[in-house]
Amino acid sequence: MGIAALWDRHVVPRLIGCACAAPPIMELRAQVVPLAHGDVFELGCGGGLNQQFYDPRRLASLAGIDPSPALLDTARARAAHLGHACDLRPGLGEAIPFAAAAFDTAVCTYTLCSVSDPKQVLRELYRVIRPGGRLLFLEHGQAPDPGIQRWQRRIEPVWRPLLGGCHLTRPISSAVAAAGFAVESMGARYMPGMPRFAGWMEWGVAHRPD
Repeated sequence: MGIAALWDRHVVPRLIGCACAAPPIMELRAQVVPLAHGDVFELGCGGGLNQQFYDPRRLASLAGIDPSPALLDTARARAAHLGHACDLRPGLGEAIPFAAAAFDTAVCTYTLCSVSDPKQVLRELYRVIRPGGRLLFLEHGQAPDPGIQRWQRRIEPVWRPLLGGCHLTRPISSAVAAAGFAVESMGARYMPGMPRFAGWMEWGVAHRPD
């Protein structure tokens, strides 16, 4: 196994786990994830960082996918500890292994930055959400300021291979809207304490039309 493969398998999950569990990010998760209700699907569920925020009174079922075996193991262990009955599978967002209109809510947090084809992933999320259902999203991506965007473009070629394919330059809310969702913004800002090139966050509720 080469150095790059070892890095991706053993180091990247730890880096992502630390970064995505920072207190300011967990505070944002606490605003978004409890809005999930009914049959819930989580894209990029590995690590299980969102599980503590699901409201068991609103949750009928929980399913999810993640491409990382190591992160899936952690997510399953956390689910068992919290008493969540769930169906967590290996998989990619470009081909979600669940039926159309299977879920009332989909949850996507810090995942669109690293998928291979974000447009296809959003089409798949639209497919598995029931008419009238919702996508809850919390993502980092392309900053609104041209100067910061220039730095994002410069840094991204080095950043991406070190951070598991994480992109800095992807639009967030506009991409969700382009997939056919009606986007209701809950917030957008630079995260305090983070470099601006990596710290632009957007979160909200995206409604799938009836």
